[in-house]
Amino acid sequence: MLNTFAAEWLPSIEAEMRAVLAGEEAAVAAHYGMMHYHMGWVNARFEPESLPAGKHLRPLLCLMACAEVGGDPAQALPAAAAVEILHNFSLVHDDIEDGDETRRHRPTVWKLWGVPQAINAGDAMFALAFAAVERLADRGVPAATTLAALRTFTEMCVALTEGQHLDMSFETRSAVTVDEYLRMIQGKTAALIGASVAMGGLVGGAEPGSDEALRRFGQAIGLAFQIQDDMLGIWGDPAVTGKAAGNDILRRKKSLPLLHALNDAGAGAELGMLLARPDLGAADLPAALALLDAAGSRAYATDLMERYYATGLAALEAALGDRAEQSLLWTTAQWLMRRET
Repeated sequence: MLNTFAAEWLPSIEAEMRAVLAGEEAAVAAHYGMMHYHMGWVNARFEPESLPAGKHLRPLLCLMACAEVGGDPAQALPAAAAVEILHNFSLVHDDIEDGDETRRHRPTVWKLWGVPQAINAGDAMFALAFAAVERLADRGVPAATTLAALRTFTEMCVALTEGQHLDMSFETRSAVTVDEYLRMIQGKTAALIGASVAMGGLVGGAEPGSDEALRRFGQAIGLAFQIQDDMLGIWGDPAVTGKAAGNDILRRKKSLPLLHALNDAGAGAELGMLLARPDLGAADLPAALALLDAAGSRAYATDLMERYYATGLAALEAALGDRAEQSLLWTTAQWLMRRET
């Protein structure tokens, strides 16, 4: 059912994003070419290319929410395109802020065309994401609903910058608490998923209050999604994830399991000394994993992830009532809980 919905709507999402990011004036073709390159539509010479599009989870959730409250997903396509363009804007700027030279096995925008041009291309994607929301009016969405969707979208953008601020600040700090980390992913990950679902509900004509319950569903699922990512970055099967076992430990990434262990009274100090070693390598992984096990960090992360999923499903029941368990949103949440990549 989920695959059928994705197969039906992914081409329309792609077409809507291409229309928003078209940029047909020759004088600024390279400006839009950088955006198209980041999206995987062209190569570095701006020649057509087609890279795997990824899950497109956020726009699909937007369309699902619209359908589940009785609306036509086609009307919500501009909102779905907006959240995916906004997500990609954040990646363009993240690559600059983190100094990442590759994304999806290709040079990043800033690496090819320089930081100033990459910042400008990202800024354009940010502005065009708002332009995408405004296209709801072209689909017959009432002005009041379009304004409500814009308000939700704007609130999410602010939350996203707050999360990114915290994430960057953690890089220069030796100590970060679990609560601080959860506040960070609330802005950086959960807010966008929550807004995606809420906007779809608004466009679909959700009953008053239901859009807020849908947002709570998306936020909780987003938190669980990120925690699951953190766990896969340490304990995921390399044959499935495509990443080396314990990759996030070797990167010293401040993910939830690692922070939990570092804040543990027993294992924290020893793990901190291990991670501080300048020659940290694969040979140190067994010791690091043993310390995570001693701190109970995997069990802690698993329990927290499951509690967020439960919170999300309860919010979905509040939004959809008895129909919740038969909805695509419920099915998607269940699928996310079992994912291995």
